[in-house]
Amino acid sequence: MPRVNYVAGSIRKICQLTGEFDRERSALAFNRTESRVGLTGTDLGSSFRHGGRLWFLFGDSWPDPGLGDSVAFTTDADPEQGVHLEFLNTGGRFVCPRVDLPGGGQLSTGAFEVPVAGFSARGTMYVLYSTDHYQEHGQDLMGRCVLTRAAADDPTDLVYLYEVSNSHRGGRFINVSVVVSESGFPGLSFDGGALLVWGSGRFRASDPYLACVPLDRVEERASWRYFTGQQESSRPLWSAHEDDATALFEHPQIGELSVTWNAPLGLWLMLYNARSPRGINFRVASQPWGPWSRPEVLFDPDWPGVGYGAFMHVSSEARGTDRLSDPGRDAIWGGEYGPYVISSYTRALEHHRAAIYFVMSTWNPYNTVLMTATLERQG
Repeated sequence: MPRVNYVAGSIRKICQLTGEFDRERSALAFNRTESRVGLTGTDLGSSFRHGGRLWFLFGDSWPDPGLGDSVAFTTDADPEQGVHLEFLNTGGRFVCPRVDLPGGGQLSTGAFEVPVAGFSARGTMYVLYSTDHYQEHGQDLMGRCVLTRAAADDPTDLVYLYEVSNSHRGGRFINVSVVVSESGFPGLSFDGGALLVWGSGRFRASDPYLACVPLDRVEERASWRYFTGQQESSRPLWSAHEDDATALFEHPQIGELSVTWNAPLGLWLMLYNARSPRGINFRVASQPWGPWSRPEVLFDPDWPGVGYGAFMHVSSEARGTDRLSDPGRDAIWGGEYGPYVISSYTRALEHHRAAIYFVMSTWNPYNTVLMTATLERQG
C-alpha cells in the first residue's frame, strides 16, 4: 500500500464561503449570503458537476433551519482566490429544496434532514437526501436516505424515486458519498458505467461501506449491489442485500464522509471527521473497496492558528474570548465536520504531491469554510 502523508503546515482556510461576516478576519464574508439571499448560516456543502456548473448542496439553513436547506452553484475554475456562489433564490431569498412524493405531499426536509450528495448521470441530475430525523437518548439521528431526481435541472425541485437505506432496519447508507464512472470499473458485478456509493449508517457511530449501481439503472432500487468482501484472488464479492454489506475498515465514528479519485496521487481518497484521532481524518486506497490505509489527521482544531481561536469558537465556559461565536451561542464550542472534497479543484504539484480543496463546517460559527491542504505520496 503506497503511503500518503499530510504535508505539515499546508492546511489553511482560503475563505469563509457562507454567512455575512468573517469574524476571524474582521471582514465581510466572501459571498455575503445574508444581504444577498437572506442566508445567515448553513453547513455541509457536498458538490458535483452538472450542466457546466459546479453545484453545492448545503444543509439546514438559517435564519430558520426548520424550513429547509439551500443550493448554490459556481462556474469558477480556480479556488485559490475564493469561490463565488450563486444561490438559487426568489426575490432575494434563498430557495429551499422541495421533494414531491408520488402519491402527493412532500418529503420532510426540516431540521437535521439534509441533502447529503448529488450526481449527474446520462444528462439527469440526482440528489440523495436524508429525512425522518429522530432523537434517541437525546441524540439527533438521521432516519432514512432517499434518492431523488431533479426536474428541469433544478436541484430545489426534486421528485422522490425510492428509499436507499433505513436506519431503523440497520441501514448502512444514510450518509453517502458518490462517484460516477462513465466507463465502468473492473471488479464490479456488471459491465458499463457505474455509480460508486460509499456510506455510513448510524450517525457518527458507523464504519464505512461500499455499494455500486449500473449507471443506466440508477432509478431501479433492485439494481444496487453491496460489497461483501474479497476472494483469495482479491476479486471483490457483491450481494443484492444491504444486510450483507461488509465494513471497509473498522472505525465506528463515521457520519459525514467524502470519497474522491485523486488523480495526481493515483489513489482513492476518503475524508471524514472523527473523535479519535480527533479532527478531519483521511485514508487512501488503490481500489474503491480497499484495502484502505490507516487514518491520518488532515486537520486538528487544536493546531495553532487554524482551528480553535482562529475561525472556530472556544466556549465561554472554557474562558474563551475569541469573539467568533454566533449571537447567543457563546457557551457552544465550534466543531469541525462535513469535509467534502471538491474533486475538480484537485491540483498536481511537484514531488508527488497534490493540493486538495474541501468545504468544511465549523458548527460555531454555524457556517462553511473553503479549506486547502497538500498531500504527498511516498512510493
